[in-house]
Amino acid sequence: MAKKKAWGGRFADGTDRFVEEFTASIPFDILLYRQDIAGSIAHARMLGRRKILPRAEADRIVAALNGILQEIESGKLSFDLSQEDIHMAVEQRLTRKVGKIGGKLHTGRSRNDQVALDLRLYLRGEIDGILTLLDKVGERILARAEECYGVVMPGYTHMQRAQPVLFSHHLLAYHEMFSRDRDRFREARRRANVSPLGAGALAGTTFPLDRESVAEELGMDGVCENSIDAVSDRDFAADFLYACAVTMMHLSRLSEEMVYWSSTEFGFLSLPDALCTGSSIMPQKKNPDVAELIRGKTGRAYGNLVSLLTVMKGLPLAYNRDMQEDKEPVFDSARTVKECLVGAALLIEGMAVDEERMRAACDDGFLTATDLADYLARKGVPFRKAHEITGRIVRYCEGNGKRLKDLSLKELRSFHPGIGEEVRDAISLSHSVRLRNTRGGTGPEAVRRRLEELKKR
Repeated sequence: MAKKKAWGGRFADGTDRFVEEFTASIPFDILLYRQDIAGSIAHARMLGRRKILPRAEADRIVAALNGILQEIESGKLSFDLSQEDIHMAVEQRLTRKVGKIGGKLHTGRSRNDQVALDLRLYLRGEIDGILTLLDKVGERILARAEECYGVVMPGYTHMQRAQPVLFSHHLLAYHEMFSRDRDRFREARRRANVSPLGAGALAGTTFPLDRESVAEELGMDGVCENSIDAVSDRDFAADFLYACAVTMMHLSRLSEEMVYWSSTEFGFLSLPDALCTGSSIMPQKKNPDVAELIRGKTGRAYGNLVSLLTVMKGLPLAYNRDMQEDKEPVFDSARTVKECLVGAALLIEGMAVDEERMRAACDDGFLTATDLADYLARKGVPFRKAHEITGRIVRYCEGNGKRLKDLSLKELRSFHPGIGEEVRDAISLSHSVRLRNTRGGTGPEAVRRRLEELKKR
């Protein structure tokens, strides 16, 4: 049997070793030590201000907690499974340092509101780090979009060449995605930045706590208004995991395109050697491993979100031990997203774009077929009829091994007599891109406007 616990007064026997190992969270919630100590310091100071504890005792506790923080960060303090979690580990070390008054720190609080606070503070810090990395990715995208301004590439639907677009416009589509990701993380931060401390186990406390001053000292926006909800809520963690999952989806889509585009079949870009690996048997190989791993790690983020939602879906109010399973998915997603954002920024910055290969891909096909239909529509042909005529022209080209620009005026007029010599300009790549200058379009003027807006922002 293991050591007597802080809560052991109710129990005649010690905890079975299996139970101790099975229920311990200290192997992973050690990550919360900074947040746990910060919350304890704010709580101790409040207890002193409210004269719930003598000020001198509160000051001794605060000083000892600062000392424990230094011990942990210097590697001088280690923990074991008998301490169950980071909260009890810190409290035990505090008691060894200051004696019985260390046990007074827990006055007016429970591990239930304590752990909820720690996780909220942790997420706040992780979100700030992720927002910084999202900004860096956005900056890299803007820099490459400006550098490649004017480069034309095929736009795709259904993985089929569809219409010509500016490569800058394609890159800026990802900038829009990551901008929405920033909004989601900011909202998740707002929801997390509320203090549950003072809710106790679930019913509040009989001590005259000043919850608002603790929240203010910790830089939080307010306090949870319902003590039951305060300790049983993990919506803020689900919000974070959802934001992580969507961000990883966007990173995966970008990575997928980099894998395609860097292949011999596409050849639109090449990735730097430093971000690729080789084959153990095929000497010629240059594998886009970073992009592939970002794509693969997206599954972890999805799984972590589903894991937390599954844990929470059937829990009665208020706290249940199941909720210990909230932390590892959160820790894993935070680490995964940060690593993948670093990798994505390096890929975007280091990729070499083959402008000629992109343009050649635009010429090899029927990317301006829609422009031909639009040309006919401007001639007064109903668009549905113009669409049908253009479809027959494309079928003719395919049957005769020709491209639209290869057709003679006589051939084109055989499909509609109103087609004139000006059709050459109408179906050119430059004309196709140049005319699409409505807000949000791929036209050079529209793209330039958006680039300037984003740089100012």
